[in-house]
Formats: sequence, C-alpha cells, structure tokens
Amino acid sequence: MSKHHSMPTFHPGISFFHRLDGRVKLAVLVLAIVVALLARGPLTYAIAIASTAALLALGRLRAAESFSPLLWLTPFFVVIFLMNFLFFDSRSPWARWWIFSPSLGGLVQGVQVVAHVVLVMLASAVILVTTAPVEMTYALESLISPFERLGLPVARIALILSVAIQFIPTLSEETATIREAQTARGAQFESPNLWERAKAYLPLMLPIFLNAFRRADELSTAMEARGYRADRTRRIRKSAKPSARDWTILAAAAAVCALQIAVRCWR
Repeated sequence: MSKHHSMPTFHPGISFFHRLDGRVKLAVLVLAIVVALLARGPLTYAIAIASTAALLALGRLRAAESFSPLLWLTPFFVVIFLMNFLFFDSRSPWARWWIFSPSLGGLVQGVQVVAHVVLVMLASAVILVTTAPVEMTYALESLISPFERLGLPVARIALILSVAIQFIPTLSEETATIREAQTARGAQFESPNLWERAKAYLPLMLPIFLNAFRRADELSTAMEARGYRADRTRRIRKSAKPSARDWTILAAAAAVCALQIAVRCWR
C-alpha cells in the first residue's frame, strides 16, 4: 500500500504532546470530541476547528499523517453524507423519487456529520501519533482503575483496548492492499453507480474479517508462548502523578469545552 494512504501510527518525538501524561492525552481527546460534536453554527465550528488545529500544532503532525487517512475514507464520507442528504428531512424535500427525498435540511445535516467525523479523526490522530502502545495501556488502565472495586479485570480490559487501537492501522493497510488487488481484478470501487460500488465492497469484507481473526489467533499464540495467562493478569505499574504542564493543558482543554457548551446554550 502506498504510504500516503496509511493510518496514523506512533512516531517518537519531542513535541509538546509527546511529553504529556498518557491519561491527560486521553482526557484531552474526550474533551476535543465533545467540542467537535457540539459544533453547529459558525461560532461553534470556529471553536472546534481552532481547538483541533491547536492539537495538531502541539503534536507537530505532518500534513500526510493528519489528512491522508481522510482521503482513504472518502467513500465512507460520501456514504454518510448521502444517507443524511437523501433521507434526513422528508417533510420538506426539494424533490421525491422512490425512497429518496433530498432537502436543504438533509444537505446541512450531511455536511455537519462529515465535519464532525473529520474533526474527531484529526484529534484522534494526535493521540495515535504521539502515544506509544505501552503508554496507551498504562493510561487506559489508570483511568478505569476505579472500576476494579466492582470486580472488573481492569488490567485485562486495558490490554484489550490498547491492542484493538494499535491494530486499527494494520487492518486499514491490509484493507487498502486487498482493495487494490480487487481493483486490478475489475472491482468497480469508483463506479458512479452506487449499486455497483456497494457490490464491489461486499467481497472486501470477508478477507478483512479473516485477516482480523488470523492476527488475533497469532497474537494469542505469541502471548501464551511468552507466559501470559489471563488468570495472572495484574496491574502493570503505578503511574506517576501528572505534572504542572499536564494540568495546564487539561485545564485549557476543559475551558474550551466549557466555552463551547456555553455558546451552544446561549444560541
């Protein structure tokens, strides 16, 4: 697969975001997602775009790392836009044909949904590029540690979530490779006919799922060979306390989120 279509993966660095505590990074991501999803009008979108741009700058992400995955997901964006544009507002459509009813409300909703997904993905890219897999596991484990009192296997859940997150880029690369191979065999992924495009994507699903199960089996075999046992899973380490820098960026993110909520309520 060509490099410019790859999903964001961890790269060691010395950026401001690289030096933050993993738990703070995840908390900032949650707040950034809230800010993005609350965007509705010009002012709230300005706040969401500015905060996302600030995250990208703090993480020193290159344009290829930030925006190339969005190009790879263009078909997905087209689908969710059309689903909203053609079906969202059937009470005052521009026209009706079969089950489709395009409308101004659907157009606005489609653009908003795509914009929300793009902003969330850009914020998530900052976390994936600046956070090592082990650090991600520690952060997740620490954040969900209060649930250990309820009898939940905190360390095991953190490991599962971390592995799942780190497998996303690998599966996306395999998906693109399979897609290119099927395109060479005549699959019409770029066909203007939506039905032809949908039929082309159906055969893509089976090898993706088979590869995912194969990799899961290989990973479990490797972990067992190295002595991992589920009944012996324990806390990996006691995380250090966040620094003043961590609290400062967390307070700034919380302030932006509060501002976004206040603007939405005021409108």
